[in-house]
Amino acid sequence: MAPLRVGFVREHFLTPLLQFQDADQNKTFTLVECPSGTGQLITRLNKDEIDVAIALTDPLISGIANGSEAYKLCGSYVQTPLNWAVITGKDTKFQSISDLKGTPIGISRLGSGSQTMAYVMALQQGWPTEDLRFQINNDIHGLINSVNDGSTSAFMWEWFTTKPWVDRGEARFIGSVPTPWPSWLIAAHPSPERAPPEALTAFMTKLSEYVRAFDSAENRAGPNVEVIKAKFGYPEEDIKAWLKTVAYPPSCLEIPSHVITDTLSVLEKAGVVKAPQGGFVIGDFVHTEAVKLT
Repeated sequence: MAPLRVGFVREHFLTPLLQFQDADQNKTFTLVECPSGTGQLITRLNKDEIDVAIALTDPLISGIANGSEAYKLCGSYVQTPLNWAVITGKDTKFQSISDLKGTPIGISRLGSGSQTMAYVMALQQGWPTEDLRFQINNDIHGLINSVNDGSTSAFMWEWFTTKPWVDRGEARFIGSVPTPWPSWLIAAHPSPERAPPEALTAFMTKLSEYVRAFDSAENRAGPNVEVIKAKFGYPEEDIKAWLKTVAYPPSCLEIPSHVITDTLSVLEKAGVVKAPQGGFVIGDFVHTEAVKLT
């Protein structure tokens, strides 16, 4: 059986996955880095470049709701919300989220978390979501450049991932918008040739072991800080602050049904998805052979 091709974004949230890879002597999976985020992960699922993706909840769910057949949800990864920072350029006139109304917002790709959360931000601000304008800038470097060259007013990205640019004075935080849902899920191509259910189950069972170890009080007290510092170079105080905000599921093999229904409810209000007549069927969103709905 060929190793699963697992797409991921190299961020601190994925530390348990990287620890799993370091210990995977049998090479049961290979990692495919997707620096542009969830939009790129979904594109690579479509193009048969990866079989599994650990990605953000909202674009995964909205993709299926909007008709994608490239993947189904097959597991949970992070239980807590993602804190999306709202970032502008170092010398712009924008001082708060309310200043951004009617301005072009930078996103990494269409269908990405950076776009979905812009809709959620607009919903919170009471802006018409149909008035939002976007510019695609591919990755964090393109997004930083766009807010400093004036082609966009702001963009949204995970707080601690963006903080090094703010600390260096290359950008500014003007607010944040936490997700109204648990932040990360796991998805896989539904074809048994691409992602055999037994291989998926074995992968997520083992990943659950590394997630539980990482989430333990003992490792949170010290070892996690050193691992993240070594892999990502973040300051110790930032790592400790982030660890206070994040929680992982006891098992990656289960998805609470309310995660899907609650997320769809918000996305529908934001205008990102539209329910079909009779409503969404939750079972259509999941890989039933690989994951248990709770």
